[in-house]
Amino acid sequence: MSSNAKKRPALGKGLSALLESSRTDITSADIEDKSVLGSVALLPITSIEANPFNPRTNFEEEALQELSDSIALHGIIQPITVRKLGRDKYQLISGERRFKASQMAGLNEIPAYIRVANDQTMLEMALVENIQRQDLNAIEVALSYQRLIQECNLTQEKLAKQVSKSRASITNHLRLLKLPPQIQLSVKENEISMGHARALVGVEDSKKQIELFNRVVEETLSVRDLENLIRADKNEEKETTKPKKSAPAITSSQLEFTKVLSDKVASKVQIKKQPSGNGKLIINFNSEVDLNRIIEILNE
Repeated sequence: MSSNAKKRPALGKGLSALLESSRTDITSADIEDKSVLGSVALLPITSIEANPFNPRTNFEEEALQELSDSIALHGIIQPITVRKLGRDKYQLISGERRFKASQMAGLNEIPAYIRVANDQTMLEMALVENIQRQDLNAIEVALSYQRLIQECNLTQEKLAKQVSKSRASITNHLRLLKLPPQIQLSVKENEISMGHARALVGVEDSKKQIELFNRVVEETLSVRDLENLIRADKNEEKETTKPKKSAPAITSSQLEFTKVLSDKVASKVQIKKQPSGNGKLIINFNSEVDLNRIIEILNE
């Protein structure tokens, strides 16, 4: 048992301590032969039940079949991990993919580490074990983090230490669970990457998130393409929401001046002001002759 605990430091000192104590097994009183605990043994597959705490929900059929074919040919290389429930009854802690593939391969027995764990410890072990896997998608990891926080009473800081990840990584994964279900499902099915999902989390409007998501899928946009789109949308939004500066009002004296000048040149006179303060004094004319007439009047 101790040698196996050393091989799996990712489980953390707290979990190792629980596993090394027989008091952590809620059924320990029903187990007659405690020498099997902490050992590796060949167990009948029919004596093992699935782990209800396993966060993994997706098993790619083709990959599972490939593993099953390999197991049928070479056998199990890495034992699964179980806890003993009672006489000839075990519950899977980790290794469900290997367990399912072994069933498909028609094996009658499977090598297994036999451990002691109560339900709380089983949940922690299953979640931490699965988080360390390379083939879990970002949503499955996020859901595992969420369960560890909610059901095991862990803070994000303690969780980061437990799974040997940065606090930022924990936060970034948990934020993905705020995305609309349609986008979360797309991440689970590897239609879009975690990078795409993280960029979409930064968009506050869920309708806009869906709109951008659809563009990513339809146009096969990269993460950078998506980030540029989001940046452009934010800049455009700032421009449209920016209050427009109005031009200064024409004063009564300026208006009076236009009337006097209009009477003098016998033509319409206007003042056009810009928000910046500059503008134009406009004297209208109808023809070249009319223009020359106005010039002569102004030169008098």
